[in-house]
Amino acid sequence: IGADDYINKPFSPRELAVRVKVILKRMSPGSKSLDTTKSSFEINTQLAEISYFKKPLNLTRYEYLILQLLLKQPKRVFSRPQIMEQVWEMTGTSLERVVDTHIKSLRTKLREINTEDSPIKTHRGLGYSISS
Repeated sequence: IGADDYINKPFSPRELAVRVKVILKRMSPGSKSLDTTKSSFEINTQLAEISYFKKPLNLTRYEYLILQLLLKQPKRVFSRPQIMEQVWEMTGTSLERVVDTHIKSLRTKLREINTEDSPIKTHRGLGYSISS
Protein backbone atom coordinates (compact mmCIF):
# COMPACT_ATOMS: atom_id res chain seq x y z
CA ILE A 1 0.00 0.00 0.00
CA GLY A 2 1.78 3.26 0.95
CA ALA A 3 1.15 6.91 1.66
CA ASP A 4 1.35 9.98 -0.54
CA ASP A 5 0.61 12.62 2.07
CA TYR A 6 0.06 13.16 5.77
CA ILE A 7 -2.02 15.81 7.53
CA ASN A 8 -1.49 16.76 11.17
CA LYS A 9 -4.51 17.24 13.42
CA PRO A 10 -6.35 19.53 13.63
CA PHE A 11 -6.96 20.07 9.92
CA SER A 12 -9.69 21.78 7.98
CA PRO A 13 -11.99 19.83 5.65
CA ARG A 14 -11.02 22.30 2.92
CA GLU A 15 -7.32 21.40 3.25
CA LEU A 16 -8.19 17.70 3.12
CA ALA A 17 -10.30 18.21 -0.02
CA VAL A 18 -7.52 20.14 -1.77
CA ARG A 19 -4.92 17.48 -0.95
CA VAL A 20 -7.19 14.64 -2.12
CA LYS A 21 -7.87 16.54 -5.34
CA VAL A 22 -4.13 16.97 -5.99
CA ILE A 23 -3.50 13.24 -5.49
CA LEU A 24 -6.43 12.28 -7.73
CA LYS A 25 -5.14 14.59 -10.48
CA ARG A 26 -1.71 12.99 -10.18
CA MET A 27 -3.21 9.49 -10.39
CA SER A 28 -5.55 10.18 -13.33
CA PRO A 29 -4.82 8.23 -16.53
CA GLY A 30 -4.36 11.47 -18.46
CA SER A 31 -1.45 12.56 -16.29
CA LYS A 32 1.13 10.45 -18.13
CA SER A 33 3.69 12.42 -20.11
CA LEU A 34 3.17 10.83 -23.49
CA ASP A 35 2.47 12.34 -26.86
CA THR A 36 -1.14 11.79 -27.82
CA THR A 37 -2.76 12.35 -31.18
CA LYS A 38 -6.42 13.28 -31.42
CA SER A 39 -7.24 13.75 -35.13
CA SER A 40 -6.42 17.40 -35.95
CA PHE A 41 -4.85 17.99 -32.53
CA GLU A 42 -1.53 16.77 -31.15
CA ILE A 43 -0.84 17.01 -27.43
CA ASN A 44 2.66 16.88 -26.02
CA THR A 45 2.21 16.85 -22.25
CA GLN A 46 5.96 16.80 -21.57
CA LEU A 47 6.40 20.14 -23.33
CA ALA A 48 2.90 21.41 -22.45
CA GLU A 49 2.20 22.07 -26.13
CA ILE A 50 -0.81 21.49 -28.32
CA SER A 51 -0.66 21.63 -32.12
CA TYR A 52 -3.65 22.10 -34.39
CA PHE A 53 -3.26 20.80 -37.95
CA LYS A 54 0.47 20.35 -37.21
CA LYS A 55 0.85 24.03 -36.22
CA PRO A 56 1.77 24.77 -32.59
CA LEU A 57 -0.67 26.95 -30.70
CA ASN A 58 0.65 29.84 -28.61
CA LEU A 59 -1.50 29.24 -25.53
CA THR A 60 -1.65 30.76 -22.09
CA ARG A 61 -1.51 28.41 -19.11
CA TYR A 62 -5.28 28.32 -18.68
CA GLU A 63 -5.99 28.02 -22.41
CA TYR A 64 -3.68 25.00 -22.51
CA LEU A 65 -5.32 23.39 -19.48
CA ILE A 66 -8.86 23.98 -20.79
CA LEU A 67 -8.04 22.63 -24.26
CA GLN A 68 -6.24 19.62 -22.78
CA LEU A 69 -9.26 18.88 -20.58
CA LEU A 70 -11.66 19.05 -23.52
CA LEU A 71 -9.40 16.87 -25.69
CA LYS A 72 -9.11 14.17 -23.02
CA GLN A 73 -12.82 13.44 -23.46
CA PRO A 74 -13.98 14.64 -26.88
CA LYS A 75 -17.71 15.18 -27.31
CA ARG A 76 -18.25 15.23 -23.53
CA VAL A 77 -19.98 18.41 -22.39
CA PHE A 78 -18.14 20.17 -19.55
CA SER A 79 -20.04 22.81 -17.57
CA ARG A 80 -18.30 26.01 -16.50
CA PRO A 81 -18.04 24.81 -12.87
CA GLN A 82 -16.56 21.48 -14.03
CA ILE A 83 -13.95 23.28 -16.14
CA MET A 84 -13.11 25.62 -13.27
CA GLU A 85 -12.81 22.72 -10.82
CA GLN A 86 -10.42 20.84 -13.12
CA VAL A 87 -8.31 23.81 -14.25
CA TRP A 88 -8.15 26.39 -11.45
CA GLU A 89 -6.62 25.47 -8.09
CA MET A 90 -8.93 27.72 -6.09
CA THR A 91 -12.30 27.90 -7.84
CA GLY A 92 -13.68 30.47 -5.43
CA THR A 93 -11.21 33.09 -6.65
CA SER A 94 -12.40 33.00 -10.26
CA LEU A 95 -15.66 33.90 -11.88
CA GLU A 96 -17.45 31.52 -14.22
CA ARG A 97 -17.32 34.07 -17.07
CA VAL A 98 -13.53 33.76 -17.06
CA VAL A 99 -14.06 30.35 -18.70
CA ASP A 100 -16.06 32.03 -21.49
CA THR A 101 -13.23 34.51 -22.07
CA HIS A 102 -10.65 31.75 -22.40
CA ILE A 103 -12.92 29.73 -24.72
CA LYS A 104 -13.36 32.82 -26.93
CA SER A 105 -9.59 33.30 -27.05
CA LEU A 106 -9.07 29.61 -27.90
CA ARG A 107 -11.58 29.83 -30.74
CA THR A 108 -9.78 32.87 -32.15
CA LYS A 109 -6.43 31.07 -32.09
CA LEU A 110 -7.91 27.94 -33.70
CA ARG A 111 -9.64 30.04 -36.37
CA GLU A 112 -6.28 31.61 -37.33
CA ILE A 113 -5.12 28.14 -38.39
CA ASN A 114 -8.36 26.73 -39.78
CA THR A 115 -11.10 29.18 -40.77
CA GLU A 116 -13.82 26.51 -40.82
CA ASP A 117 -16.14 25.93 -37.87
CA SER A 118 -14.47 25.91 -34.48
CA PRO A 119 -14.07 22.43 -33.00
CA ILE A 120 -15.16 23.89 -29.64
CA LYS A 121 -18.94 23.72 -29.42
CA THR A 122 -21.20 25.65 -27.06
CA HIS A 123 -24.12 23.75 -25.56
CA ARG A 124 -26.41 26.54 -24.35
CA GLY A 125 -27.14 26.27 -20.66
CA LEU A 126 -24.86 23.24 -20.34
CA GLY A 127 -21.26 24.05 -21.22
CA TYR A 128 -18.62 23.26 -23.82
CA SER A 129 -17.37 20.25 -25.76
CA ILE A 130 -14.84 19.62 -28.50
CA SER A 131 -15.04 17.54 -31.64
CA SER A 132 -11.47 16.50 -32.33
